[in-house]
Amino acid sequence: MSVSANVLKIFGFDASLVEVKPLGEGLINHTYMVQSGNDAYVLQKINTAVFKNPVAIAHNIQLISGYLAAHSPDYYFVAPASSVHGSQMEYINDGYYRVFPYVKGSHAKSVVQNEEQAYEAGYQFGLFTNVLNGLDATDLQITIPDFHNLTLRYEQFCNALLYGNKDRIIQSENQIKFLQDHKWIADFFETIKTNSNFKLRATHHDTKISNLLFDENDKGICVIDLDTLMPGYFISDLGDMFRTYLCAVSEEETDFSKISVRPNIYKAIVKGYLKGAGNMLSKDEADQIYYAGLFMIYMQALRFLTDFINDDVYYGAKYPLHNYNRALNQIKLLEDYINKKELLQIEINN
Repeated sequence: MSVSANVLKIFGFDASLVEVKPLGEGLINHTYMVQSGNDAYVLQKINTAVFKNPVAIAHNIQLISGYLAAHSPDYYFVAPASSVHGSQMEYINDGYYRVFPYVKGSHAKSVVQNEEQAYEAGYQFGLFTNVLNGLDATDLQITIPDFHNLTLRYEQFCNALLYGNKDRIIQSENQIKFLQDHKWIADFFETIKTNSNFKLRATHHDTKISNLLFDENDKGICVIDLDTLMPGYFISDLGDMFRTYLCAVSEEETDFSKISVRPNIYKAIVKGYLKGAGNMLSKDEADQIYYAGLFMIYMQALRFLTDFINDDVYYGAKYPLHNYNRALNQIKLLEDYINKKELLQIEINN
């Protein structure tokens, strides 16, 4: 896909004077670098197959931009640039577009390599939620309904067992039993939703390491990619860091012997997050830091196996057993996380 001259014009660029090239490895939105003289910008086209209400994204980002300017003016926040019409998002030709200033001297990572990086990410995502703690989260609009609703994900899993591919159900017998035996993880989420000491906050919901920009000294600069910013619980952000940082290999790894939780990384994430969060968490919330990992890893295992049983209708598959292997991967990660519970808690207490 190329960027039309009309799109560039609406954001104040002269197509004949800028250089446009694809940027990054994002799988959702189409992203480009726009070089205009000595200045650089990031241009994105929103994927409306995933984000069916792009206007909600624009609303949320504008809302927190104004809130941060008023309450935390020193917090480094990359707000979208305005179009020639004064809007932060524009519908042009065939889709929704937006432009951000490029953060000079920054780089992103795809894998957490050490404790320092894990700490920086934990700190920055904790700080992000903390500086927005006074915002009424119900003023945020929902960009992906039920994104981290574990109760719904378990219901979808049960429906797949009733109506899904019978051969795949038989093939997945052991994995199905494991997830059913650990339904208590989903049940506990229900108690969280009824606990008034668990606060709905402005939550990022996608805290993989690539959504933090680092400087040349590997210090965190700022959180990016706020398309999934919605009301949520802290376990979503902390849990997603656990799920995606603790293992040295990704959810695509099929050599399951490589799947292991790194306690030192766990400790670094938690220490960084609590530093950034300050005194934000209630005692009930702080008591469930470990549960955050159970919550996210279990939910992703459910989602991958559900999709496999439903013939890969949601995630798709690059090969026949793709989602089955992803589910095996996450189940192995969850098993190791559970087996190392005492070790992880000892790490934090020391």
